[in-house]
Amino acid sequence: MAVALAREGADVAVGYYQSEGQARHVVEKCRQKGVRSHAYPMNVAEETDVEQALLEVQNTLGSPDILVHSAGITGDSLLFQDVTPQEYDRVMDVHVRGAYHLIRHTIPDMISRKHGRIILLSSIWGEAGGAGEVVYSAAKGAINALARALAKELAPSGITVNTVSPGAIDTDMLRAQLSEEELESLATVIPAGRLGKPEEVAKMVVYLCHPDAGYVTGQVMHINGGWYP
Repeated sequence: MAVALAREGADVAVGYYQSEGQARHVVEKCRQKGVRSHAYPMNVAEETDVEQALLEVQNTLGSPDILVHSAGITGDSLLFQDVTPQEYDRVMDVHVRGAYHLIRHTIPDMISRKHGRIILLSSIWGEAGGAGEVVYSAAKGAINALARALAKELAPSGITVNTVSPGAIDTDMLRAQLSEEELESLATVIPAGRLGKPEEVAKMVVYLCHPDAGYVTGQVMHINGGWYP
């Protein structure tokens, strides 16, 4: 998503929590597109981290007019009855509290400029619900509801708010959860007959940031190859 936006001419602030090396690699790929890009450490679950990071973004790149919240984690427990309060809080904090922190500290400047794009990464489980992923599903469902409601609140200020809801996308996270055999089996139940590509999700995000998408707001944009489990 970062590189796709850079390709369209956007300066890009890359936030990271643990993967500094990967973040700096993405920054270099963005800079190769001729834009400014920097990496900023932050834990989106901590408001002070977000505040500090956004201050640094403003000082180096300017106040953002696009916000993409893609930080996400899954819980460790398979069954809901095994989920601890700490695990529940950790998942909700990254997905939902993280969105709250990022949006709260980004929208004042967007409102003053009467323009902005907010995109929250959701998941097919946010609507279908996933057994073994109950807390994750609840967090993504909350993200969808947040976007729909906030879109109404911010529309008069020229700000759009949408979620992008991927299905099975061929990412490191998915490959860490499923074996090659399980991935092949999953592809057979997807009408498109394959996993999605990260680049396809990125193109959806780029579209939502485009001036042509100014009338698209409060939507959950599905990208799942026709798979509705």
